[in-house]
Parts: sequence; C-alpha cells; structure tokens
Amino acid sequence: MSEKYLKYVAGVQKYAPNAEDAAIKKIVGYLGIALQSRDASLVSCTDPKELARVRDGFCKKKLDLSEGDADVAISAVCETMKGDRQKARVTFYYLVAEKSGTLGKLA
Repeated sequence: MSEKYLKYVAGVQKYAPNAEDAAIKKIVGYLGIALQSRDASLVSCTDPKELARVRDGFCKKKLDLSEGDADVAISAVCETMKGDRQKARVTFYYLVAEKSGTLGKLA
C-alpha cells in the first residue's frame, strides 16, 4: 500500500476505528484525480455549493440516497468532524456512507 493511501486509512480510522478497507479503496478510486488537488481533497461544511456537490455527486449517484437522507447524513458528518478545520474528503465520504447505512454499496 502506498504511503498516501495509508494516510487516507488513518484519517478514516480516527472516526471509524474498524473501518472497512474495501470501502475506503472504493472511495479513493471514485475520487481519483480529484485527490491530487489539495483544495478538492477537502470538504467545507460552511460552503453550501460544496455540500450540494457532495449530496448530488456522491450521496445520490454513488450511494443512491434521497436528497433528504443525504442532507441528514451530511449534517451528521459535519457535526462529527466539527473539530477538524480541514475535513478530508475520503474520511467525509466514508462517514456519510457509514451514517447512512450504505457502506455495503461501496464494498
């Protein structure tokens, strides 16, 4: 495993100690090249456009969540990660899937 991938795993395990490796790999693969940009590798809970992008691009398309369910999961993750000034996208997406009960759709 690459050092960069291990960094993603460590970030997810901060919030989900028993995180599923297969789901993390799927998220990293899904995000692909976006993770190369520092700005794109982070999620801002204070930017409504960013949260809409997470909802419409990941929650609805990848996890098949309704808009309401996606908004609830996103809000819960923003609350969970409120202590982190910079919220890593891989961790954020993993926690959204976990909180919405849709991790199985990633693995």
